[in-house]
Amino acid sequence: MGGVKDLRQGETPPLAQRILYEDNHLLIVNKTCSELVQGDKTGDVSLLENLKEFIKVRDHKPGNVFLGLVHRLDRPTSGCVVYAKTSKALSRLTESFRDRSVQKHYWAITDIQATEVLGEGGEMSDWLRRNPKVNKSVTVPQGTRGAKHGVLRYSLGLRLDRYALWEVQLETGRHHQIRVQFAARGFPLRGDLKYGAARSIPGGGIALHARYLSVPHPTGQREVQVWADPRQVQGDTLWVQVGELLENLSAG
Repeated sequence: MGGVKDLRQGETPPLAQRILYEDNHLLIVNKTCSELVQGDKTGDVSLLENLKEFIKVRDHKPGNVFLGLVHRLDRPTSGCVVYAKTSKALSRLTESFRDRSVQKHYWAITDIQATEVLGEGGEMSDWLRRNPKVNKSVTVPQGTRGAKHGVLRYSLGLRLDRYALWEVQLETGRHHQIRVQFAARGFPLRGDLKYGAARSIPGGGIALHARYLSVPHPTGQREVQVWADPRQVQGDTLWVQVGELLENLSAG
């Protein structure tokens, strides 16, 4: 990891070390599993606020810094988050996410028993309904009032002694989609108490990481691709083992 501190050492890596891409139009950051992407009713300082202050100091800006949130990640989820640095970029990037021209790949960890049911890969297709009172979604029969169709594709990335690492690609972007669809099949993500995991994990996160993002640049000239390292932003030491195994596979 090039000497970058990770959450196992009890300290969040500095923002400067977690910037995955930046130019005059957009900023993509590797979010930790404890950060809010923007402020909410908890009153906790958000990643958005911290980034504004970081840019203000770094770039010696005398006035307010414009930074717009393009999409969301759940607080306990880590990985790639996109912010826009101009209003025009915000509009264009938001549209790219809305029309699904953005590719988003996640890593998710479940118990190894999931491989006996889910096999090596496939598709999950469900109707999901959100309950905002408890901030949770459930699978429901097609035609249920308020339900939205959720589709994702998954493949087995790694087998560990007790766990399986899945590579997940969202076809739709529903509330808690990956979390609820895996849990509906009996395999909640590691640490995800809300959806039935047996125990929490260090750092307060869940084993879900936005690993890869490909987004059209707001100027329309090219694609921006980024990869985020989970070891930098997850407190769970299992990600260290995952990272090392993947590095060994790449080297081989």
